[in-house]
Amino acid sequence: MAYFNKLKTVKMNGRPLLFWSSWNNKVMGIQLTIQLLVALITAVLVITTLSLSRAIRPKEIGEKIQLNSLSRCNFFSGKWVFDNQSRPLYNGSNCSFISFLDDGMACQNYGRKDLDYLYWKWQPHDCDLPRFNATAMLEKLRNKRLVYVGDSLNRNQWVSLVCMLESSIHTHLKQVHFNGSLVTLKAIEYNATIDFYWAPLLVESNCDDAWHHRVKDRVLRVDSIEKHARFWEDADVLVFNSYLWWRLDLTVLWGSFESADAKYEQLGMVRTYELGLQTWADWLDTHVNRTKTRVLFVSMSPTHSRGEEWGKAEGENCYNETEPISNAEYWGSESSPGMMRLVEAAIKKLNEKSGVKADLLNITQLSEYRKEAHPSIYRKHWDPLTKEQLENPSSYADCTHWCLPGVPDVWNHFLYVYLLYL
Repeated sequence: MAYFNKLKTVKMNGRPLLFWSSWNNKVMGIQLTIQLLVALITAVLVITTLSLSRAIRPKEIGEKIQLNSLSRCNFFSGKWVFDNQSRPLYNGSNCSFISFLDDGMACQNYGRKDLDYLYWKWQPHDCDLPRFNATAMLEKLRNKRLVYVGDSLNRNQWVSLVCMLESSIHTHLKQVHFNGSLVTLKAIEYNATIDFYWAPLLVESNCDDAWHHRVKDRVLRVDSIEKHARFWEDADVLVFNSYLWWRLDLTVLWGSFESADAKYEQLGMVRTYELGLQTWADWLDTHVNRTKTRVLFVSMSPTHSRGEEWGKAEGENCYNETEPISNAEYWGSESSPGMMRLVEAAIKKLNEKSGVKADLLNITQLSEYRKEAHPSIYRKHWDPLTKEQLENPSSYADCTHWCLPGVPDVWNHFLYVYLLYL
């Protein structure tokens, strides 16, 4: 019936004829055109969606999965894996910063022959660290200022990072500048600045001269940090460390060094450290730009000066060590859990009460295993060695700092992950 409604009946020469009306013909043509157009658009949309799904979704999903995996990962729990394929991340003998600023980090240059320490990679139990990409790091730092603040271990880490980045910075597009306690690397192409500032106790002390800080009686103003902070207050990324210098006998000064009526007090290592961290955290709470600045604190770097703790004879140390410690539960007696808890509490308070984005790079346990990664005797000696020292190499072995390439590269790998992924 519907079909015949579209037909008209007329007579020609007395005979009936059936034909499509012109109006119905137009309607049918329009309907057909619309149907074809809808079908074509639908086909295009389906094909486009499938193409985008194939081209983009796996990458987006992969990135999301990786980000979720990293956010849940405890980077600091894992093991060292020997890897002579992807390690080391750079050639220490060719890094101009090691040569320029070296005081013992380029162990190969000082005669170290056993080179297995170069090939250990840190493998977290819960995830894989994204591969370090120097160009990506520099892009992240474009138009920014990163400042390491602390002692010689933090300087060790600063040299590590600039060596990790150097291959991606053209020689004629980098500058190094010294200004007292401040050393600056400028990557001109990226307008990126990577600094190290010497402040071993973070607060003001009589040990603040970067080149002449071997002071017998160490005194600090535990409530004064502005002298140093003015050098880093405009930073986009701040990486602090401070531990070893607090383990020595320190005298607290209440008042200024110039004051005749200043008071001196012995408060003990832990309490003095707590007051210093409080001053540091208070400064961040008051001065840091919460929308701009990222704060990280590197936990204590362990020493290996007591060989009896891992099975050597008493009096021995890291000298002649060639392999990491395999005992997963190892913890050296010179690393203070109590002082680490003070840092953790300060970081937590900054995040929860002050709204400062701060993170702890907990490098202590993983570095505890690396008794063989120190310079030992393969370093620069500032004073001539005596006959007694030469007869007993352990007596002048450096079991505090780290060879480069080496352990601090992993600390910077963590920094890379935090800045680019978390």
